[in-house]
Amino acid sequence: MRVLVTGGAGFIGSHIVQALAEHGHEPVVYDVRADPASDVRDPEAVRRALAGVDAVCHQAAMVGLGTGLADAAEYVSRNDLGTAVLLTAMADEGVRRLLLAGSMVVYGEGRYTCARHGVVRPGPRAVADLDAGRFEPRCPECGAGLSPELVAEDAPADPRNVYATTKLAQEHLAAAWARVTGAQAVSLRYHNVYGPGMPRDTPYAGVASFFRSALARGEAPRVFEDGCQRRDFVHVRDVAAANLAVLEAGSPPGVLVARNTGSGDPHTVGEMAHALAAAYGGPGPVVTGEYRLGDVRHITADSARLRAEFGWRPKVGFEAGMREFAQDA
Repeated sequence: MRVLVTGGAGFIGSHIVQALAEHGHEPVVYDVRADPASDVRDPEAVRRALAGVDAVCHQAAMVGLGTGLADAAEYVSRNDLGTAVLLTAMADEGVRRLLLAGSMVVYGEGRYTCARHGVVRPGPRAVADLDAGRFEPRCPECGAGLSPELVAEDAPADPRNVYATTKLAQEHLAAAWARVTGAQAVSLRYHNVYGPGMPRDTPYAGVASFFRSALARGEAPRVFEDGCQRRDFVHVRDVAAANLAVLEAGSPPGVLVARNTGSGDPHTVGEMAHALAAAYGGPGPVVTGEYRLGDVRHITADSARLRAEFGWRPKVGFEAGMREFAQDA
């Protein structure tokens, strides 16, 4: 299979390219980092790149939190305009298979249950609560404490920042394209991806990368809030394997299939910081109580559907993955 990988020179994209090549496929890298002319917003360049392509693995995006509005136009341009240009060219060129890099950020907060009211959806956390160190969401009905649970794909979308909004819009565009063309479209909603090649020291790097960079400077990782916020840290090779499994299996035509892509082994941010510091041999993390507006408290995946439907299984365990990541040059 000849697969165009947009963002194929990036962190996740490069691992997907390697996995495709190792399994006998022909990946075609389309990335402005490899070629400044490879802008996914350029209709003619995209059409040329689609020549002879069987499927597109769309990883190109501006990533990060995007909590403010200063970069909103750039996020929308790169993520949503770029996706619209790509899908239009695919429709014109007869390419009918798309795998989209989705994100768990489309959910906002994860799934919570109240002992009295069952499943509830807490709203955004108030600044006054965060300033006072009250980080846990409360039941919107009675104000009681909540129990975090795994979030499944049928949870309502509730994007809490600009980046999340653009990722949800990408899915809507892909769904419209699939309906109009009768094509296959899958969005893999990545959880917290980490591993070799992860960007360093940029505003768009993930929290694991920030912690590793601090350790490399001989500094203690600074953990926001109280460190108890839960995430699903999934290794980049497992994410690449998920992309490969979906591309090889195919999906139902005419609809967008969204599937969570996580390790299934949730950990707190504090646990991750401690594991990384121990593996690196550096100072232990410091819990600061700071926070970022737009961050959610707990978001962990139920990836059962991806496993059942596409035969994918994550192979890199948390401790082993952190040890490898700590030593990544």
